[in-house]
Amino acid sequence: MHTLGSPVLALQVQSEGTPFAGSGDVIGLIAGTTPINQAVLLILVLFSVVSWAIILQKTWTFRVSARDTARFLDAFRRSSKFSEVQAVCPTVSATPLVGVFQAGYAEMNAQFRLLNPGGAAPANPGSASTRPILKSLDGVDRALIRAATNEVTKLERRMTFLATTASVTPFIGLFGTVVGIMIAFQRIGATGSTNLAIVAPGISEALIATAAGLFAAIPALVFYNHFTHRVKEFSATMDDFALEFLNIAERNFT
Repeated sequence: MHTLGSPVLALQVQSEGTPFAGSGDVIGLIAGTTPINQAVLLILVLFSVVSWAIILQKTWTFRVSARDTARFLDAFRRSSKFSEVQAVCPTVSATPLVGVFQAGYAEMNAQFRLLNPGGAAPANPGSASTRPILKSLDGVDRALIRAATNEVTKLERRMTFLATTASVTPFIGLFGTVVGIMIAFQRIGATGSTNLAIVAPGISEALIATAAGLFAAIPALVFYNHFTHRVKEFSATMDDFALEFLNIAERNFT
């Protein structure tokens, strides 16, 4: 007990005699850290700022898209003419369903122009006895699939940066941690003292780098998973809409 207690008491006396002045001053601690740690913190701050900008932009985009999607589906299901739906599209441009509908509508118009050059577009499905006939329903299906894929790509834009932030920033913070611990040991070796006033700054720098890495990574990971789920929901909505569009086309133009 004597051999174990003596070093502990000695450390307590040394730490009480020379308290760590910057223990509560995080800004002062960052300002006094090494250039390497400052560079690490700057990189982490940049990752965090950009990721939060993407998070806010995506949150707003998905909210507006969901609102316009509901409005577009309501207009589509209440309209009896494709031309009426086409007229509504500019007012609900935020929904990905507009791109899918316009791709299918354009493909149908292209097929009707080939079969009947100079003929009118299929504005009113099945309203006349001389209704136009689709040459290839599979062609319309492929156009809808291509458009849906393109819309999913647009929805996923910039999300890869969130995934990169979530996976990379903890390791950048770990690098800062290692540097801080190395500095702490160098100070111990240079002074030959285990006083907390010597050790604490390096440990504090290490902990700040770790905290900054987690602060950048955790929100990026949470919102990346959230946005991925929202993209899957939009993708499922587009698939359902494409099937509904094909059913109308098959029922009225084949």
